[in-house]
Amino acid sequence: MRKKFFVMFLAFICSITIGFKLFTQKNMFYNKNTAKVQTKNTTNGKKNETIDEKLKQRVVLINSDKDKDGIKDQEDIVLGARKEAHKKVKYKSGYYVGGYPPENEGVCTDLVWRAFKDAGYNLKDMVDEDIKNNPGDYKEIQGKPDPNIDFRRVSNLYVYFKKYAASITTELKPNDIENLKEWQPGDIVTFDHSEHIAIVSDKRRADGIPYIIHNAPPCAREGDEIMYWMPRITGHFRFPKQ
Repeated sequence: MRKKFFVMFLAFICSITIGFKLFTQKNMFYNKNTAKVQTKNTTNGKKNETIDEKLKQRVVLINSDKDKDGIKDQEDIVLGARKEAHKKVKYKSGYYVGGYPPENEGVCTDLVWRAFKDAGYNLKDMVDEDIKNNPGDYKEIQGKPDPNIDFRRVSNLYVYFKKYAASITTELKPNDIENLKEWQPGDIVTFDHSEHIAIVSDKRRADGIPYIIHNAPPCAREGDEIMYWMPRITGHFRFPKQ
């Protein structure tokens, strides 16, 4: 009987000892991992900011609100472009008397003038007026203005923005804060002069590269696509000028 009791007592002591060791090891493991997380996320007690967080602090909004809705023009342009993406407006090229295609279809330039309309600008009238006054600046029209299509040609928009918008760098460098802060939401980007045009989004990748909002086959969308077009960027504009 004593022998049995002694064996049970030893087993009890062993279980307590093993349990205490496991508990200690678990807490040591937890503390090590906590230390690693703290080391990773803090420097001298301050949280390390991500590139995206740093860039959000450097958003440059021009003090212009054309439609007086309380939203700055650049933000309005992004919101207007995003509406096209949400509706997934079908990419369809065509010639329309009066200039405007149906709301559920269009090309890259249609997304741009619709985004500008959301900010209070009539891009068609603006381009038509400048072509009328300065036809020699627009080589595409070859001396024959056509208000039904002129404002929907990338080459003409390139000329217009080159004249009336701020020209920004066409270089785009991942993880480079100084370069990336030059790419602001609502900026306009042209590719190959007459091939494509897009709006810079307020969304970015982890390395700071911005998304673009544009209409390319099969439909309007917002996504991580600017690096695909990067070698062919010919213009980067901000409207209106400061």
